[in-house]
Amino acid sequence: MTDVILVDYDDNPVGTMEKLAAHQDGWHLHRAFSVQLFDREGRLMLQQRASGKYHCPGLWTNTCCSHPTPGEHTPDGATRRLREEMGMDTPIQKLFNFTYKADFENGLTEHEFDHVFVGLTNSFPQPNSEEVQDRKRVSWEDLDRDIQENSQRYTPWFLIMVRKYRTYFEKRQELWNSVEWDD
Repeated sequence: MTDVILVDYDDNPVGTMEKLAAHQDGWHLHRAFSVQLFDREGRLMLQQRASGKYHCPGLWTNTCCSHPTPGEHTPDGATRRLREEMGMDTPIQKLFNFTYKADFENGLTEHEFDHVFVGLTNSFPQPNSEEVQDRKRVSWEDLDRDIQENSQRYTPWFLIMVRKYRTYFEKRQELWNSVEWDD
């Protein structure tokens, strides 16, 4: 497994730790990223995590998420991982960041400083089956309804993210005009 970048609450690097050990430990805040891809109709591309993932298998989440490697710039890591997980090369831009801590039933914990990126594309991904079980596009209204009725189907960080960036969805025309399309 690879190492993650340990950070303080201002996202300053303070060390590294093996990824699984960081998730077992749960105390060490580490850098992560999440990518959200939308199409021209404003639908969000979701992925269902592969059943072999060591936490949150089979749950729906944002288009792509992971951790930059030590020495890697976060936007470069997000671009790399979007290609590795979803088979897509799409321009992205950072929207915001947030920290969270979520405990899982299997004893693992995510304690992350998460950088959130957005991209716009009408292309459909060709996901890596070791990472992604399924994918779909969903309207904001349908997503909101399903989260209210079936929140257990979604990863904890995605649920937090949706609450935190609702205003970005509501102002999506401004967002659409400020982000580069890949097609």
